[in-house]
Order: sequence, then structure tokens, then C-alpha cells
Amino acid sequence: MNGDGPPARVDHVGIAVEDVESAEPLLAALGCERLIDDVVDDRFRWAYYELGDGSRIELIEPVAEESFLTDFLNRHGPGLHHVTIEVADIDAMTATLEAAGFEVVDREEYAEWTEAFVSPRNPTGTLFQLMEYTAAYPENRGYAPADLFVGDDRLSRE
Repeated sequence: MNGDGPPARVDHVGIAVEDVESAEPLLAALGCERLIDDVVDDRFRWAYYELGDGSRIELIEPVAEESFLTDFLNRHGPGLHHVTIEVADIDAMTATLEAAGFEVVDREEYAEWTEAFVSPRNPTGTLFQLMEYTAAYPENRGYAPADLFVGDDRLSRE
């Protein structure tokens, strides 16, 4: 294992569900506390939960009739959709992954974060979302850093 790569940590796992209300009782029984429940661009709803000391789970529900989530649910049914890895330097992480032969796709830059995805056509079969947050993310969204980041702070390049 190579521990010399850019700083990274698991931010959360994303689980695709038909509706949050049906799935939430299981998370409550596990001891999860809901931190955020929001709709993104009328495309999907995300409910974000904390379990214990920094473990995070995200339930994602389609809102639009046709979306990446409706396609996913039609093909696979409810279940693991992605694992989000918070990275301090998305460019360095992308270079590291590509040098190791993995395909990084769908990079998008927003004012509050940059994201890219490791194609699920990898030996794990898992979609990995890479997220580099900016300092503006919690302030602009109205969330407390403790509700977004493991350890209350985003990773930094320093």
C-alpha cells in the first residue's frame, strides 16, 4: 500500500433509495442522526446522516422522473450507489489514479467544490466520487462544518 499519495478520507457512502422515508427507519435503528435533508436542482433529494464518531451515510432519492438515479434504480434496485472520498488536492489524486491505470471521468468544477468520478469499471465495481471542497461550501449552503466534514474540517493541501 502506498501512503504517500495526496491526503484523502472517506467522506460518506451514498445509497440509492426509492424514497428516504422508507429507508430512514433502518438508519434510525442503527443510531444515525439526520444532519441534512435537501433537494438538488429538482433532480434528487439527499438526506445526510452521521453514525458515531464521523461515519456518514447519504440516502439519495430521485425527484425528477428521469435522472441518473432513476436509471440506476431501474437497473440495480436500491443499494450502494457510490463512495465519496474527500481529497485535499483533486488534481494530484486524479494524476495518481490515472498513473495507476484507473479511469477518472465526469470532472466538474463548481464555486464550492470540484468533483470527479472513478469509473465503476474497476476491480471493485464501485463508483468512487472524489470531492475537493472549497472553504465557501458550508457558508454558502448554510451548513455547519460539523454537519459536512469528518472532524469538522475539510482536508487541506498543507
